[in-house]
Amino acid sequence: MFQKKQLLLFVILFAITINAQEKEKKKVSNKGKFFMYFGWNWAEYSASDIRFKGNNYDFTLRDVKARDTPSDFTFKKYFGIKNLTKPQTNMRIGYFFKENYTISIGVDHMKYVVNNDQVVNIDGNINIEDNSYNGVYTGQQVQLTEDFLRLEHTDGLNYINMQLYRFDDISSLFGLDSESFQINITEGFGAGILYPKTDTTLLEQERHDDYHISGYGLSAGFGLNITFLEHFFIQADLKGGYINMPHVKISTNLADSASQDFLFLQNNILIGGKFRI
Repeated sequence: MFQKKQLLLFVILFAITINAQEKEKKKVSNKGKFFMYFGWNWAEYSASDIRFKGNNYDFTLRDVKARDTPSDFTFKKYFGIKNLTKPQTNMRIGYFFKENYTISIGVDHMKYVVNNDQVVNIDGNINIEDNSYNGVYTGQQVQLTEDFLRLEHTDGLNYINMQLYRFDDISSLFGLDSESFQINITEGFGAGILYPKTDTTLLEQERHDDYHISGYGLSAGFGLNITFLEHFFIQADLKGGYINMPHVKISTNLADSASQDFLFLQNNILIGGKFRI
């Protein structure tokens, strides 16, 4: 009888051990994994004061409104190899240096276009030879017509940044316990430089369109990540931040420049993978 009880106890303990091992196997480990993703963003911007400064002018346009320009969806535009950077995109590669923490570097390729023909207030002075806008301004209104200003960062408003994010599996809140399917939340902050390609025509001067380092950005965000087949994921992000560009190139003349700062908000859809090397 005693031996039967011992055998029964051994079987129970063995079953508990196997069950515990199975549960332990189901817990997916992230530490030491790399990840990468590619996706698309839709952005909004706060109004900003933009200062233009050169040899013959120094003026500020107040509360200038701008918008993004996402491409209309077609499979070719969004997934064609030659067109990958034509929409507003996000690319990133990172590393889980701890189980719940990642560090990464990436590019948020946004697009920023000053709304044409809007009416804004102007302060400062313009003294360009044979220009109809010459004068001293103290809060008067001006319309941003084609002969006054066209300004856009459309190839693009490139925010090259590093991020530190936390990553948490919340699958158990939904009664899920699987290696092949997890629901995660991620949140953190980032900082980086702005490397826009600015297309500018100011006061009928020669058009300028060039890449340049123009300033810095700070950002924070959170997202919902759904991982499937252990290695692949889709993610929805909400990301906001501050951009300060004190050195925007607007012509080939080094004396000419613009400066502005504003807030931004991105909605992102991302597709990626996690892997070990």
